[in-house]
Amino acid sequence: MADDFAPLLEIAGLSRHFGGLKVIHALDLAVARTEILGILGPNGAGKSTLFNLIAGVLAPSGGAIRYEGRDVTHLRAWDRCRAGIGRTYQIPKPFAHMSVFENVLVAAVHGGGAGIRQARLEAAGVLERTGLSAQHARPAGSLTLLDLKRLELARALAVKPRLLLLDEIAGGLTEAECGTLLDIIVQVHAGGTGIVWIEHVIQALRRACTRLAVLHGGAILADGLPDAVLADPRVKHVYLGT
Repeated sequence: MADDFAPLLEIAGLSRHFGGLKVIHALDLAVARTEILGILGPNGAGKSTLFNLIAGVLAPSGGAIRYEGRDVTHLRAWDRCRAGIGRTYQIPKPFAHMSVFENVLVAAVHGGGAGIRQARLEAAGVLERTGLSAQHARPAGSLTLLDLKRLELARALAVKPRLLLLDEIAGGLTEAECGTLLDIIVQVHAGGTGIVWIEHVIQALRRACTRLAVLHGGAILADGLPDAVLADPRVKHVYLGT
């Protein structure tokens, strides 16, 4: 459908300053529903700040954010979540003493706005999609790192996002574990969810992403097909140190 190629997310002239420190400056970026956009950048490039601005955790110093054609620049974080913007966090922070199922149920009810009966069905479905069904009754605090990452993804999916923000979800995993998670992410995208993914595991981005953008000094340094971006001399100098 033609709408699939219309921007799901549009960022225009976005800036965030902390006093005199310009962390994000006049940034322009557009993401279509058909894309998995990977965001690379050295530490301090502004990646986490960018996610916090998109999700509504931080207010911008300037510029605009549009989601599905709607200006959400000043929309509160929980309203963006209800509108279909889901996210994961780099360090999983589940409700450790609650079960895996209860963690996802909370996300479906309070993040997705589902009634309890519907939320139970949706939580069960999300656990199946993320390979956590067999762990549904376990306390979240007892999970392995891979399953904690799956749970982080499951909680984000429980809000039924049309835009999913992934924050270093492959970090700390073995190559085999990373492959397991990648399979889930690719399936989520195939179901019609646009994805923006901050990651340092380059091979994961190369395998899954349709496009890469490199953030440096709060602005986009390079943007395009993964192989072309990774071969860019500026990217090699700034990100790979060559």
